[in-house]
Amino acid sequence: MSQARVVCEEIKVFGRELVDQVGKLIHAGNVRRIIVKDDKGNTFVEIPLTVATVGVVAAPVLAGLGAIAALIANFTVVVEKVEEEEEKTEEPPPSPEA
Repeated sequence: MSQARVVCEEIKVFGRELVDQVGKLIHAGNVRRIIVKDDKGNTFVEIPLTVATVGVVAAPVLAGLGAIAALIANFTVVVEKVEEEEEKTEEPPPSPEA
């Protein structure tokens, strides 16, 4: 049996790299949410992602981010990912054969 855990990761990007980076993250299968912040910590966009909405969300979000990226130089992209954790099952030691 496996358990899922949520991991947050921050990625620093320059304006021109923002659209490419977010596009890659949207298409990754294990991303739950993407938050785009400026260098002062102000949130510009928060994108909740589910498997069903990935195709619908991608184009308009990336177009909007392109406009934002033209105005601001540095961003922090906060990525909330789901990682599967395998439960470790301990096997009993082999029994001695007689």
